[in-house]
Amino acid sequence: MWLLLQGWLLRNVLTLMGWLAAAAAAAAVLFGARQAGRNAERVEAMRRTVEVQRDQLEAASRRPRDRGELARRMRDRTF
Repeated sequence: MWLLLQGWLLRNVLTLMGWLAAAAAAAAVLFGARQAGRNAERVEAMRRTVEVQRDQLEAASRRPRDRGELARRMRDRTF
């Protein structure tokens, strides 16, 4: 039995190696796509965070300086 299996393996070792290489390449491509998707989500989350921080800083720079200015802005509806 072992001789039959050994003979078959010797005849088909290159074919088996080719199939294994193809399977490994496909797995690498799928893993790379998965990682790219995760990275895209991270970049999008970071972009939103930076945008919110920038909006907060901009709003803080335009804040009313005292109560009088706040009251004036509320009356003028520019707050």
